[in-house]
Amino acid sequence: VQLQASGGGLVQAGDSLRLSCAASGLTFSSYAMGWFRQAPGKEREFVAGINRVISTHYADSVEGRFTISRDNAKNTVYLQMNSLKPEDTAVYFCAAADRWVATSREQDYDYWGQGTQVTVSS
Repeated sequence: VQLQASGGGLVQAGDSLRLSCAASGLTFSSYAMGWFRQAPGKEREFVAGINRVISTHYADSVEGRFTISRDNAKNTVYLQMNSLKPEDTAVYFCAAADRWVATSREQDYDYWGQGTQVTVSS
């Protein structure tokens, strides 16, 4: 199983980015998917999750600014990030969970991508 995250970069506050995570080696539609992030010196934290059947949920810190979506035909999950803030700076990881619901708990996820860096300057 491989999860390949991409789309990170250096942007200014207020800009947008779209992250992608391409999955292979698993039946993608059978997995809930999540995005997590880890800022320097901090623990990894939940950002957004999407269930097998499209229902989504978000961390309070990104609610209304970030949107998670999935394209099962392309085995890809996306994270559209708008109105970015310097505090969104982190390495972003995608993860796959062999369950219906995408939880906010790291231990519920079976596979992890390598991460993509997002840096937001003020």
